Amino acid sequence: MTRWVALLRGVNVNGITITSADLAALFRERGYQDVRTVLASGNVVFGSDGTAAALKTVIEQSLRDRFGYEAWIVLVPHDDLADIVDGFPFPAAEDHHDYVVFGSDDDALDDLLADLDVDETVERVARGSGVVYWSCPKGSSTDTVFAKRAGAARFKRTTTTRNVNTLRKLL
Repeated sequence: MTRWVALLRGVNVNGITITSADLAALFRERGYQDVRTVLASGNVVFGSDGTAAALKTVIEQSLRDRFGYEAWIVLVPHDDLADIVDGFPFPAAEDHHDYVVFGSDDDALDDLLADLDVDETVERVARGSGVVYWSCPKGSSTDTVFAKRAGAARFKRTTTTRNVNTLRKLL
């Protein structure tokens, strides 16, 4: 059995409210094992013998059916998560937030960075394996050059962002 992390996009924002208890119940009803949710932002750790593609399809449809919203998730093998967190390439700074942008499609992550010109005195961005690392000043996670690019509608279905501190809680 493989341990997975399901990262839901757009949960508990813009009127889409899903409690951790309801989310965990949905995963258990689908037969997934050792289900646990982390924080109220759409993070589920669970076990399954299914393939990533099959799990993604079933989970997204289950979320749509149960909660009535256009659900998209990114699945990450739990065993990969520590390497992703440990691979964060920028030094921690008191006045910055560190994020990882996960993608269900490598092409979308490449597009996210294509022709991107950021001011490295403000924010830093780097490509990783299946992710994009991003560090920005506290309070500016929606208004930097990269933030505006990552928030574009074309990335809605394929990417989701998590704070590195949240990722550590998923380990």
